[in-house]
Amino acid sequence: MKLLKEKPEREATELAETTDHVTDEDAPREVPRVILESSWPQTRAILRVIIIALLVGAMIWVLYRLQGVILLLVLSIFFSYLVAPLVELVRRPFKMRGREHTMPRALAIGIVYIVIFGALTVALVFLLPQLSKQITSFSQASNQFQLNAEGRVKALNDFCQNHGIGENACTAINNALLSGIGAAKDTIEKGLPGLIVAIISYVPWLVLIPILSFFFLKDVESFRRSALQMLPRGRWRWRADEFFQDVNSTLAAYIRAQLTACLLIGTECTVGFIIIGVPFPLVLGVMAGLFEFIPLVGPLVLAIIAVLVTSFSPDTSSYATLWVVMFLLVLRIVHDYTIYPRLVSQGVHLHPLAVILAILCGAELAGVAGIFLSIPVVAIATVSYRHWLEHKGSESLVAEILQPDGEVVITLEESESEEDVQLERAGHEHDGEAHPTEDTTPEEMARVRPDLTTGELRLPKLD
Repeated sequence: MKLLKEKPEREATELAETTDHVTDEDAPREVPRVILESSWPQTRAILRVIIIALLVGAMIWVLYRLQGVILLLVLSIFFSYLVAPLVELVRRPFKMRGREHTMPRALAIGIVYIVIFGALTVALVFLLPQLSKQITSFSQASNQFQLNAEGRVKALNDFCQNHGIGENACTAINNALLSGIGAAKDTIEKGLPGLIVAIISYVPWLVLIPILSFFFLKDVESFRRSALQMLPRGRWRWRADEFFQDVNSTLAAYIRAQLTACLLIGTECTVGFIIIGVPFPLVLGVMAGLFEFIPLVGPLVLAIIAVLVTSFSPDTSSYATLWVVMFLLVLRIVHDYTIYPRLVSQGVHLHPLAVILAILCGAELAGVAGIFLSIPVVAIATVSYRHWLEHKGSESLVAEILQPDGEVVITLEESESEEDVQLERAGHEHDGEAHPTEDTTPEEMARVRPDLTTGELRLPKLD
């Protein structure tokens, strides 16, 4: 019996010695493996950052290459927001034979399109021949324009000499003005046909924009429902619906601000040109309002046209051109850095400095398209960030309310009494919301959302 007991003990001792021996020998081989396993989370995090950076870079490159298509879509959405109030006006309910009817959306859009494009067609029929004739005459009369401009330069030179301005300064002014006049002449003779060709190349957009806008106006609710159905039911769908509504109100406010800016610029330019004595002040004022839709390029084109008309007209004084330049310069400074940022900031809830920086960054990144897209992009990014913060805040509140087993815990502050809580809940129910109970159905639980102030779960009542 003693031998039988000693045998297992001896085998266990030998096995332990063998294990210790093998472990001591193989320990150096296990060290790299342990180091590799410990460094793998850091490597995985670095790889994740690299992959995300590559994806973001690829997305930016694709968007940059497709900026023309994106600009077309943005212009279509812009036109949709302009036409939408007229469509809603046509679709107002009306009574017929004692029953209330509403016009189908497609028919209302068609009526609005007929009215808009009919008015544009009539205007083009009357204005296009005269406009074409004036453009041709303007291009052919560039030599006469140069002679008139040189006469104005001579008058300016006489003014400098009569008022004691130095000869070197007068010579520099004359050389600069004459070189500018020659460059303007070359631009008129060579650049005007190219400009007309460039404008004609965008004629297909005049067809595509109304077509895309028609589908946006007709199927906007279908697009919204399809986007919401792609998300899980419950708070995700509710959050996405709130996000779409905020984006819609933001873009509508931006377009209203843009229209207000165009009306202000048109009115201010008309009044200013009348005071200065510029020929055709009403026409130039209308052009100023229309060109304001085109950032940066529109005001520049308007300034060139106003200066040329004032300089070459025999009915204006020698100093009218200087007054026009000063007026437009002061107007652009005041409008671009004071009025316009405030108009846009009130609609899209951006600081005026953020609006200015967004326009400058858009100009550097994508030129005219970047200027046009900068403010809507920043506004949508701001709305997205605000909703993300609200989502994270609601998640943390729900995590505090729910226990690990998923049961709802209702806690009372020590300073609150049961009667106060009942009164508060009664007030919430009076506002149209109730608290979920054990009798709440799954369909009702899908509409439950947390109160961002108190952290309590609330069930909105259906109308």
